[in-house]
Amino acid sequence: MVAGLQRPDSGTVFIRGRCLFDSARGINLPPEKRNVGYVFQEGLLFPHLSVMGNLLYGRRRSQSGDNGIDFDQVVNLLGIQHLLSRKPKTLSGGEKQRVAFGRAVLSNPDVLLMDEPLASLDEARKEEMLPFIGGLSTRFKIPILYVSHALEEIHTLTDKIITLANGKIVDVS
Repeated sequence: MVAGLQRPDSGTVFIRGRCLFDSARGINLPPEKRNVGYVFQEGLLFPHLSVMGNLLYGRRRSQSGDNGIDFDQVVNLLGIQHLLSRKPKTLSGGEKQRVAFGRAVLSNPDVLLMDEPLASLDEARKEEMLPFIGGLSTRFKIPILYVSHALEEIHTLTDKIITLANGKIVDVS
């Protein structure tokens, strides 16, 4: 609903003071107008593009033109310099996810939505990826809405957890 891929029945969605959805006022911005970076469970990359092409696609999607996020800084943080000329089909699951994170960050989103980004990875790859995720928000000052059923991941990444059940907040710790 935050990304605009599903329509809420009612209510509002605001990001950084900007209204994305308001049922009472009839506002429902399409996904491409929301400036939300989205990382799916699977590293969904464009198969016809190289890693470099996938990353540059993210930069082109930036709504602010020169987004101030340095390409080389993102590549170095994610440790994907050696992958730039490769195609997605030649990458491991963890490599695909790092490229997907990079593409999303380079789009300079108002918020980065991660929908169980480590769910499809084995334990070793999860351990490898957690520091990259933690570094993204801190380094690039992008808030992350991280959806997961794995509490150990969440405890590693944050100091505040909001637990939802049936659409309602049931705990803040």
